[in-house]
Amino acid sequence: MRPVLIAALLSLAWHAQSLAQTAGAAPITIENAWARATPGTITTGGAYMTLVDHGTSADRLVGVATPVAGKAELHVMSEDNGIMKMRPVDAIAVEPGTPTELKPGGYHVMLIDLKQPLKEGDSFPMTLTFEKAGTIQVTVKVEKPGARGPMPSASPAMPGMKM
Repeated sequence: MRPVLIAALLSLAWHAQSLAQTAGAAPITIENAWARATPGTITTGGAYMTLVDHGTSADRLVGVATPVAGKAELHVMSEDNGIMKMRPVDAIAVEPGTPTELKPGGYHVMLIDLKQPLKEGDSFPMTLTFEKAGTIQVTVKVEKPGARGPMPSASPAMPGMKM
């Protein structure tokens, strides 16, 4: 009886360790979070990123918050009879295995009542809230005004170059 009990306890311990290692893995990752710099006294801006669901079931981005704006909302741009329109949305679907792009001209985060201009080279924190995955913190990098995407990271310096 004792060897069976020991084998059962070892098996239970092995499974518990396996579950603990996978439980902490984030099912959703955020890639290339960026925003455009805002010129002058403009008090609205947009933030963009790619959401990647590594899980096995769909999720939804249901909220956003950042200390740089009085309010952050999920929005979408769409064409209606040749006219581009922007409207708020309650959520953005994130499907497993299919990256969801928040980009200019499509889904994006609208930053309303900016507390100060967004300056190229700066960055700011943003909290994304998902229906299933919970909250995820991300750092948004500010690119130049009119940017169409994040600038590629600088490559490491070559030997002999001064940085």
